[in-house]
Amino acid sequence: MVDRYRSQSAYSDPGPHAALLDRVPTDVPGLVGVVRNVIVHYYAQGLSFVGERLAEVDSRWVSRILTVDRSRHTRPLGAPREPKSRVVGCARDFALLTVATLRHRRVAARTRIGFAGYFGDAFHYDHVVAEYWNGERWVRVDAQLDPGTGDVDPFDVRRFITAAEAWTAHRREEIDPDNFGADPVGPYRGHRFLLDQVRHELAHRQRDELLLWDEWGSMDEDLADWVAQRLVAADAGDAAAEDELAARYAADPALHPGGRVHCVSPSGLDAWVDV
Repeated sequence: MVDRYRSQSAYSDPGPHAALLDRVPTDVPGLVGVVRNVIVHYYAQGLSFVGERLAEVDSRWVSRILTVDRSRHTRPLGAPREPKSRVVGCARDFALLTVATLRHRRVAARTRIGFAGYFGDAFHYDHVVAEYWNGERWVRVDAQLDPGTGDVDPFDVRRFITAAEAWTAHRREEIDPDNFGADPVGPYRGHRFLLDQVRHELAHRQRDELLLWDEWGSMDEDLADWVAQRLVAADAGDAAAEDELAARYAADPALHPGGRVHCVSPSGLDAWVDV
């Protein structure tokens, strides 16, 4: 199952900009440095964006992210860019560009949906990290995290909780679901948010690296339990669980997006989008 993550997905494919990835450093810290040079978070790095700039968070495809970068820069991706001139994105975009660059070199890599409890308080924020196969195990990389932040190693993150793990812990009443979500005080947290994140985790697992604000299908608690159980088992090396997930995802319209998603974005976009 590792080999399926060596090739680009429709979302990670750099398209006409593939040659740009040839010049990115081959070591992971160097690669992540380039990713952080290309993308700026739409709010978490102390900058604010509006209008067309904020709409860059909906770029969706790596090819489009790189097209936006090319519209402002002619030098290689590693040439320093001022933060304000970088492509506006979110954790998903940091992770997806990391994965795209690794896949460009035929390194097995994928994005993981879940929660980070290492951003300075007790709340677990919804987050996306990259994960690559080092020949022995999957190693998680948080490309959004400043390497000098706290006691977390961004190049081998051990404190990331997958959506399936969080949902399973919630169902066992081992965690407070209201401590997991987009922020500690808003409506995007708790039981329903955890359930929706399980569906997103499965989609990313199947190489549909959708935006965090895409909506599609439907999932009830029983289906979330079924998916989460197999995601956790697959992470533990259960190949049968991996196969079951792939088959169910392909066959069940409640799980896969088909050709359209409803995008409700922080940019203000609220529309059906062809994917």
